[in-house]
Amino acid sequence: MINKITRTLRQLSQSMRLMVGVPEYSTYVAHMRNAHPDRPVMSHEEFFRERQEARYGGNGKISRCC
Repeated sequence: MINKITRTLRQLSQSMRLMVGVPEYSTYVAHMRNAHPDRPVMSHEEFFRERQEARYGGNGKISRCC
């Protein structure tokens, strides 16, 4: 029962992060280790910075109205 609640809370947490545009670092690390074991894994800071630039552009300005 506790395992089911814990799993549900993790899934809810991940869904909430994705809804607001915060990517999951642990998912990225697992993907890189499984699909690209020969390539280096970015640090958490590098990953966050790269995702921010991909979302908002490299100029640091948000180009949305809201």
